[in-house]
Amino acid sequence: MASVHSLSSAAQSGYADLVRRIAPSVVTILVEERREGAAQYAADRAVARTDNETDAAGAMLRRFLSGPGAAPDTGEREGVLGSGFIVRADGLIVTNNHVVAGAKSVRVRLSDSREVPAQIVGTDAATDIALLHVDAGRLPVLRLGSSEKSAVGDAVIAIGNPYGLGQTVTAGIVSARGRTLDADPYIDFLQTDAAINRGNSGGPLLATDGTVLGVTSVIFSPSGGSVGLGFAIPAETVAVVIAQLEAHGRVDRGYIGVSTQALTPAIATALGLKTPVGALITAVDADSPAQGILNVGDVLLSLGSVPVVLSRLPRRVARLAPGSTVELVIQRDGVQLPVAFKVGRLPDPPADPGLAGGTDTWAPNLAIGLADTTAEVRKAVKAESEPSGLIVTQLRAAGAGALAGLRIGDLITHAGTKRLTGVADLATVDAPTPKLPLLLRVVRDGSPSFIAVTGEDER
Repeated sequence: MASVHSLSSAAQSGYADLVRRIAPSVVTILVEERREGAAQYAADRAVARTDNETDAAGAMLRRFLSGPGAAPDTGEREGVLGSGFIVRADGLIVTNNHVVAGAKSVRVRLSDSREVPAQIVGTDAATDIALLHVDAGRLPVLRLGSSEKSAVGDAVIAIGNPYGLGQTVTAGIVSARGRTLDADPYIDFLQTDAAINRGNSGGPLLATDGTVLGVTSVIFSPSGGSVGLGFAIPAETVAVVIAQLEAHGRVDRGYIGVSTQALTPAIATALGLKTPVGALITAVDADSPAQGILNVGDVLLSLGSVPVVLSRLPRRVARLAPGSTVELVIQRDGVQLPVAFKVGRLPDPPADPGLAGGTDTWAPNLAIGLADTTAEVRKAVKAESEPSGLIVTQLRAAGAGALAGLRIGDLITHAGTKRLTGVADLATVDAPTPKLPLLLRVVRDGSPSFIAVTGEDER
């Protein structure tokens, strides 16, 4: 735990020396391609853009960062940005699973500006940890410390690449320990008020001695930006997970296969219990180890001779070895029963349907990507009255489409007076010129208009 003296010293001198020492070990993760439904991706981008248009400062920032004159696009769909840090000199890198989930290719940008391809060694959705490897010579490393030695009020810093702006350092304190989020029952998160934003994911949360206390993973925010409620996966959890990922490429966890709830005094009385202890089974998963052994309405009282506390149950079950046998005590119909239970393996989470497929098509003479749409996609971009249309999924910054003012998420319904029903209608169109422009009808934010694509900047 940092002393009062060290905290006051840090407050006076800042963190410049510390940052100079540790920043070279923090990297940017770039996911250039994702197996994502291209049309839905573009629709999501359009919705996010609309939600942010009222933010004048944000609009100005976007203009400076991504307007004409910005670095040219490669022609691929815009990449996913995240952060990570090097944990072994031969190129092992830790980041978040959600940063690389669904990736077909991942690159890492090092502190010396080199970009190198990365291999995904393994991922763990339950703790949101991924382990990557790069071949880039010997690299500077960060050491995993112990979050158990930190206390609420200790100073911390976070380093990452928020919004793709480049490496950014923020400072704060440990705001709370042992936070459990509904979506992540296997982690006791560290909470911090150090600013964490989109793009910080996978970066380190560090103590003032330079050791890693956790991996930044999630924020609570009504606006999408930092409001001082950031959460990090503790270093102890990270160490266990990456050791298994390196050895096996995955993490195996125990699994019983039931849903449970807490008992109220009234429910306990109704079940014949003197006190509301244990966990009441409310559902039994299909094809799980619990099928035919545990029933809805059973009360799980102990697990391996240790009394069951509902808030700790998911982590206790996860730590059981798949294939092992554990002694349970349940109460059923007012009678306590011992059960020898064979532990299963926790199934992988279901795949995100948004990453399941749905490719786009590149229209080279317009330098745009296009995808067919569904009624749901057209509704998402406020064009539900349109019977068809193509959605813009990619833009090359200096391409004909971008110069004409097209945006990702625009719905193109007509070329001239011809209604578009499939990507083939535009994929092979001739290159437009000022003398032979291509007239397109575009629906943006629910409003239709025509634009003329000439191959030159007409705005």
